[in-house]
Amino acid sequence: MIYYINETSSTNDLAREPRFEEFDIIWAEHQSAGRGQRGHTWHSTEGENLTFSVVLKPTFLPIIEQFLLSEVVALALVDTMQEYGIECRIKWTNDIYAEDKKLVGVLIEHSLSLDQIARTIVGIGININQLDFPKDLPNPTSMALERSTTFDRKEVLIRFSERLQQLYATLRQGDKESIEERYRKTMYHLDEPHTYAYPSGEEFCATIRGVRPSGELLLEHTDGTIKEYAFKEVEFVLPHKSKR
Repeated sequence: MIYYINETSSTNDLAREPRFEEFDIIWAEHQSAGRGQRGHTWHSTEGENLTFSVVLKPTFLPIIEQFLLSEVVALALVDTMQEYGIECRIKWTNDIYAEDKKLVGVLIEHSLSLDQIARTIVGIGININQLDFPKDLPNPTSMALERSTTFDRKEVLIRFSERLQQLYATLRQGDKESIEERYRKTMYHLDEPHTYAYPSGEEFCATIRGVRPSGELLLEHTDGTIKEYAFKEVEFVLPHKSKR
């Protein structure tokens, strides 16, 4: 069920309430404390975009395999965008890019119970009809900018929910390999040299070779060694941001 509200502090926080069931969607027009990955805030103009959270209860999935949920969500978003004629890639871990521009941001939060994932909240921001963005945002885009037309936001939300439920069912049935393979093939800058940075700011060139089932990014350095990086241990350097 889709619950539409005008304003809340954070749809992810609201979605934690026990009254919401699996696949319920909390869609807010405005979030006073919406948040994204790496502690960033998510900017969205009221009435033009989608900011929402989806409730999942993946008790069938071992904690060590929780990254599969990121893969399922990201692939569902890619499939949804493709239905509207927008080709996208997944920027590890789960941002959705149209070429070198960010179209969708995702924040996934888990609640654990002993050795199980009791509840997962998937917070998503999709730029739909917004045409102008703050100058301090490095590389935003929207569906409207990509296709030069406007979109029905609720229709986009329903289509995404359908794609998510289909892929989630695939995961529940145990077909993890097909999900992992599709995710790898859809990765942004896969098998292409690109500039990355450590938290210190030091930059280096490497090539994505894949991702481990537990979510670590596999980068091949220029000396041929392949190293794995957890979330926040490395980040992409946008082409116009590199000091090189």
